[in-house]
Amino acid sequence: MSDMANDRFQPAWRIPLGQGRDLGIGIVGCGGIVEQGHLPAYRGAGLRVMAVYDIDMDRARAVADDFEIPYVAETPEALVDADGVDIVDIAVPPRVQPGTVALAVSAGRHLLCQKPFALAMDEARQMVAAAEGAGVRLAVNQQMRWTAAIAASRDLIEKGAVGRVTAAQLQVSGFADWTPWPWLAASPRLEVLYHSIHYLDSVRSVLGDPEWITSTHGRDPGQTAVEGETMTTTVLEYRDGLQVLITMNHADEHGASMNTYRFSGTEGAINGTIADEYDAVPDRGDALVLRRPGSPPLTYDFDRRWLPDAFLGPMSDLMDAVATGREPRTSGRDNLRTLALVFGSYRSAEERQSIRVADVMAG
Repeated sequence: MSDMANDRFQPAWRIPLGQGRDLGIGIVGCGGIVEQGHLPAYRGAGLRVMAVYDIDMDRARAVADDFEIPYVAETPEALVDADGVDIVDIAVPPRVQPGTVALAVSAGRHLLCQKPFALAMDEARQMVAAAEGAGVRLAVNQQMRWTAAIAASRDLIEKGAVGRVTAAQLQVSGFADWTPWPWLAASPRLEVLYHSIHYLDSVRSVLGDPEWITSTHGRDPGQTAVEGETMTTTVLEYRDGLQVLITMNHADEHGASMNTYRFSGTEGAINGTIADEYDAVPDRGDALVLRRPGSPPLTYDFDRRWLPDAFLGPMSDLMDAVATGREPRTSGRDNLRTLALVFGSYRSAEERQSIRVADVMAG
């Protein structure tokens, strides 16, 4: 491939650091994802975390000490009202998220909400309306679309590297232990609501919104400690004939786990690997290969992983949105379309039929 062609297909994948980086962050919830994802990513970018709160005060104090956070709030109300807090980063189970959103909106704080944004479409619409009515920015922490491999693939596709995308497949197989979170293990809706939601949102960010969704959900035959589905297969159908296949197996205990994808097009294909919690090589980052007819493959190895690196994406984007007056890329209103795929997946599995996504949005 010529040098000009190589230059053309050098993807932009790093998380942009825009305006608003001086805004102060207050975090509600100090669980493992905050310690392993949010805070390392924020600290690495020099963001200012001003306050934390957790129902377990000892845990909140320990996190504050570890990350040199100046204020430990004793209540959620104290956190949203704390001096220097401009953005409230919510990292709590979805059943309690609406109450925290209401507190932050009342205090005029901007919000980064945990995913899933809501457990029902009406609940999500109400939170979006409340934030918009108060003039505050609300984003959802759908950070997978900022992983290096997904961001690079999106940029390559936008640059025409594979022509028109005609098919895509995403596959995950490995073992997930949900039992450290009893509320999660007891949830009747599990895999799609708490994991595949990332893949559905990432597909939307690359390929746009599908017209139809068809899903089957299952449980491993030996599954006893977890209530919800752990194995799922989903097909997204687009108006132009594009089909996306997403397959998930969280009960595979046999090693050599995988988190791979392929975007196939009229002029080439992208094969990618996402380094995540299943990856047996902890220091390995994301990677992808671009193949085009008549040209040698182009391989891209990235020095970034989903956890913790991608967690900077939603917060950095929200900060820039606040500073510039635009909508965040993962705004609550945009996330309604991701939730429509999630709830459409459950409806499809329950009714054993394909579901028109527009019907879920309207329902």
